[in-house]
Amino acid sequence: MTAPSAAVDASAPQAGDIPGWRIRGHVIVACNCDYGCPCNFNGLPTTGKCEGNWNWHIEEGSFADVPLAGLNFGVAVNWPGAIHEGGGEGIVVLDERADERQREALATLVSGRAGGPWKIIGTTIGKLHGPEYAPFEITVSGLASRVKAGSYIAVEMEPVRNRVTGAEVHPRAVLPEGFVFKEADLGASTTFRIDGPVSFDHSGRYAAAAPFEYQGP
Repeated sequence: MTAPSAAVDASAPQAGDIPGWRIRGHVIVACNCDYGCPCNFNGLPTTGKCEGNWNWHIEEGSFADVPLAGLNFGVAVNWPGAIHEGGGEGIVVLDERADERQREALATLVSGRAGGPWKIIGTTIGKLHGPEYAPFEITVSGLASRVKAGSYIAVEMEPVRNRVTGAEVHPRAVLPEGFVFKEADLGASTTFRIDGPVSFDHSGRYAAAAPFEYQGP
């Protein structure tokens, strides 16, 4: 992953001097796949390519002595094929409430240099825009979760509905080897829109909400 500009200056932590860090919270995910997303199960994306987005809400944690609780950040990527085939173009959006040290910490995490899921995601991205800064409005509420980050990111979730009866169904995924989440509520997006250097709209497709806990390096 090309490092966001906020994390590439000479004073930013480099690979050999990354401090210890730990964060936990919830991640809200959406993409262009059918409900459930085959990529979760080592399948290929529904349409042959992936256009997806992750949004992390940190409830507790820090990067060294920099507190990160309450902050949010998102990554959206357009891949020309399956994620593992690489070549993606993405955008990073960070919480505008973060101060300078918090911005540097978040940018370092997203760069992948500190480990975590971004180290893996980053190997699939050829061009990364940002970081951009925006006010985040996040509601963490299972299948009613939602995210708005300025004009860049809009995700609203609802339960999947039975095609015949219209009744809500509540599938879950348990992924012991998952690196973004281990267990998630699987739903549908009523809204899923990305706008900026990377833009797409896949409202009505896959969405998920899950707890996460990462640490590194």
